[in-house]
Amino acid sequence: MSLIPSFFGSHRSNMLDPFSLEIWDPFKDFPFSSEPQFARETSALVNTRVDWKETPEAHVFKADLPGLNKEEVKVEIEDDRVLHISGERKVEKEEKKDTWHRVERSSGKFLRRFRLPKNAKMDQIKAAMENGVPTVTVPKVEAKKPDVKAIEISG
Repeated sequence: MSLIPSFFGSHRSNMLDPFSLEIWDPFKDFPFSSEPQFARETSALVNTRVDWKETPEAHVFKADLPGLNKEEVKVEIEDDRVLHISGERKVEKEEKKDTWHRVERSSGKFLRRFRLPKNAKMDQIKAAMENGVPTVTVPKVEAKKPDVKAIEISG
């Protein structure tokens, strides 16, 4: 409950509370949605989080895709050096008797692209998925160490 009194009536409001998770929607009672269709469709794209770490042996990509299985996710390589992680989260079927109070989980198509560095072994890329987290491992070409020859110092 907010400690800040409401400016719009006798009930308390979370509108000005900096710790509130509620967002005031001035258009919520209008006959049209305040969230355009385009925003709903692209929200899955925007919200797909991917980590990319480099180890001495490989580049490792991990994406957060909760609720998806491996059949709903595609991993592809384009033009030899561009990694694509894509798929689609389907909209949950709506029953006529259900009343929705809030829809926060995104749905729709998503696509993330990453240009791989020149040291990637493109023919050895592997992908696995566990608990809605696809992991793409791109091994690295071993860096050639320079040959060092000791030279005896005379004199």
